[in-house]
Amino acid sequence: MAINLKGRHFLKLLDFTPGEINYLLQLSKRFKELKQTGTPHRYLEGKNIVLLFEKTSTRTRCSFEVAGMDLGMGVTYLDPGSSQMGKKESIEDTARVLGRMYDGIEYRGYGQNIVEDLAAHAGVPVWNGLTTEFHPTQMLADILTVEENFPQGIKGKKLVFMGDAQNNVANSLMVVCSKLGLHFAACGPKEQMPKPELVETCKKIASETGASIQLTSDVKEACAGAHVIYTDIWVSMGEPDELWAQRIKLLEPYRVTKNVMAMADKEAIFLHCLPSFHDTKTTIGADIAKKFGINEMEVADEVFRSRQSKVFDEAENRMHTIKAVMYATLA
Repeated sequence: MAINLKGRHFLKLLDFTPGEINYLLQLSKRFKELKQTGTPHRYLEGKNIVLLFEKTSTRTRCSFEVAGMDLGMGVTYLDPGSSQMGKKESIEDTARVLGRMYDGIEYRGYGQNIVEDLAAHAGVPVWNGLTTEFHPTQMLADILTVEENFPQGIKGKKLVFMGDAQNNVANSLMVVCSKLGLHFAACGPKEQMPKPELVETCKKIASETGASIQLTSDVKEACAGAHVIYTDIWVSMGEPDELWAQRIKLLEPYRVTKNVMAMADKEAIFLHCLPSFHDTKTTIGADIAKKFGINEMEVADEVFRSRQSKVFDEAENRMHTIKAVMYATLA
């Protein structure tokens, strides 16, 4: 049966079947080919979208803006100071107003309940650009990158997330791996593991797709034979700076180093959703080096710049996968 996602929201991958996720990935590949060959694809000309950002971002904003313009749409960006949502106007009222003016709404910010509330009242497709709990557009880009590096098929491959395994990226990786039949391992301290309810949900899905879910604090056990090693920054946007000292102490054993990559499959790749603190060329990186005496955080610079690192392919793929999501839900 043909897959039709028109009018659907894109809030979390738990809402989508494996077939629907694969459809979006195939559509992403088609849009990537069109982009790389310079073939115009203004398929949504005349439509308009609005981007609601309560948390700033380089990749998410640029991906939505370029994808929208490539598809021929008008794009409005509202930064944290440009909207009254949640301050002078309720989320419900904001959704109703924007839904009268725009054909689609993207939200990037805090609780999943906010994007769910927007979707409940907007009357147009709403897309999750990141919430505290989930980051579904990032997942499509990640899996597209994995597929490009393992063209023989990704089912049965092993993906390891190193570090703060209770953040939105780790949660979403566990979901997408369980949906698509990849073996997922969360490797980090016990204090930073995904919530048990989500783990149980993913284990149930995994039992139907041939995937598996592993939670461990043992780096060697997690990384043995892995095809993808993935990590993220240790303190997420919106979390207090006071957490740095605690997280560095907890997570330093889970830094992705050359030795960690050597534990994985010889063809293994390294992924990171970015930005990354792999050196001291950022204000935060320099400040952490001064305060704590470390020049690298979640990943060693030699890994980040190695041939195994596919982080910039992954970043580009945000644009192609977001384009697929918007087209599929609006066309």
